[in-house]
Amino acid sequence: MELQHAKLLTAIAAYDKGAAHRAQHLVKVHGFAAAIGILEELDQETLFILETAAIVHDIGIPLSEKKYGSCDGKYQEMEGPAEAEKLLKQVGGYTPEQIQRIAWLVGHHHTYDNIQGMDYQILVEADFLVNLYEHNSPKSAVDHAREKIFKTKAGKELLDSIFCDIK
Repeated sequence: MELQHAKLLTAIAAYDKGAAHRAQHLVKVHGFAAAIGILEELDQETLFILETAAIVHDIGIPLSEKKYGSCDGKYQEMEGPAEAEKLLKQVGGYTPEQIQRIAWLVGHHHTYDNIQGMDYQILVEADFLVNLYEHNSPKSAVDHAREKIFKTKAGKELLDSIFCDIK
């Protein structure tokens, strides 16, 4: 893990203070995103943006719960980008262009149509890998995700390996 991502991980843990489940979730999403990104041979800049977005992708949850009483994906996408931008600026070490793309990814990570860019595709796949497990999803949900969501070779291989025994 890069030092920049370690600093961000520490900052998001403080931001989400007391929400151990969210910290566990984002670490898993980050790990899968990094693995898929490397296996899909992303360039270093795109991989850096992807990994950063994976760490902060759910930053909109606390504010969504406070404002709307819900952490529904549409609320996360509404509230997350500004929160991500604030945290990235606080941590420092990100260019305005990086912050813009990361905030955009945070604002779209629950939108599955018209996915543009490998960073976006891989972030969605990594989040699905974790959510399918955390929600104890049935085989039908895994199969549906494979057909409709997963596009990368590495993501499909992980999905197939992780969920091969699901009934």
